[in-house]
Amino acid sequence: MTHTDLLSPAFRALSARLGQDPLQVQGPGGNTSVKGDGVMWIKASGTELAEAETKEIFVAVDLAAARAEAEGAGDGTCKAAVLDPGVTLRPSIETTFHAVLDWPVVMHTHSVATLTHAISPQGCAAAADRLAGLPVAFVPYRKPGLPLTREILAHIGPDTRVIVLQNHGLICCGETVEDTGDLIATVEARLALPPADLSGPVRGDPPEGRRWVPSATRLGADPRLFRLVRAGSYYPDHVVFLGPALPVADPDDGRPAILVEGQGVLMREDATAAQRAMLDCLVAVLSRLPEDWRADPIGPEAEAELLNWDAEKYRMALARGG
Repeated sequence: MTHTDLLSPAFRALSARLGQDPLQVQGPGGNTSVKGDGVMWIKASGTELAEAETKEIFVAVDLAAARAEAEGAGDGTCKAAVLDPGVTLRPSIETTFHAVLDWPVVMHTHSVATLTHAISPQGCAAAADRLAGLPVAFVPYRKPGLPLTREILAHIGPDTRVIVLQNHGLICCGETVEDTGDLIATVEARLALPPADLSGPVRGDPPEGRRWVPSATRLGADPRLFRLVRAGSYYPDHVVFLGPALPVADPDDGRPAILVEGQGVLMREDATAAQRAMLDCLVAVLSRLPEDWRADPIGPEAEAELLNWDAEKYRMALARGG
């Protein structure tokens, strides 16, 4: 077997299916990997899992070198571990945790069902009950990359196959693509929550360059939801693509989406697909959050870390087509 044989049709198909489901992955979020014979293929930073069957979105890295970076022998980007020097794409910013998880197949999603539980202390407790009997670990929020990898290692055991990342998402691991896909389906079924309808009529014409988002009307119109949205950002990709929280500002503020209290959400007409997907994700998560669950944002310091991080600036530029 050559190392390219690891990228099987089944692996590409499951990666694409996850990427095409907005309840699992939004825009360039999430990443999948497959490893064998000292090589690991990992989704490239800024690419989209939805295109796993139609584009070359995976990068091959030397597995031992990537694991060494996880242990401090490098900067944690794993750019030096890429096997083909002619490849211009970078490995995912989360390559190190894929490398250290000792399973052939690792799939990381920003599952809406998981996020709804993982942003809330009551949700985490409910998830522990719902996932009882599975080899699951719960990992506190850390900045993606090496800090998250080290936190994962501190909380898992050799048999762990399900990892709930606080304020971040889900990791599922397995021996094969099929059993990993089955495990994802099991977790999704156990954590499923019914969504409320956050849509509503819009009032008045939007300002030039903006449009109302009817599906998100209640984020501005409902006082409880308005407070939740203004409280902060609940997971990394929100910060990366929409900025911290959602602002209440003049329409020429420049931010992709802004809240209008008592009315709804205004989106820039030139917003990128990733920005629109992240607003849809926020609607999907908050529409499922039970009213008696508290939601905890990642906080201003964590937001600043993401906004000032070169790896995320790179992803933002790719999403803009830059």
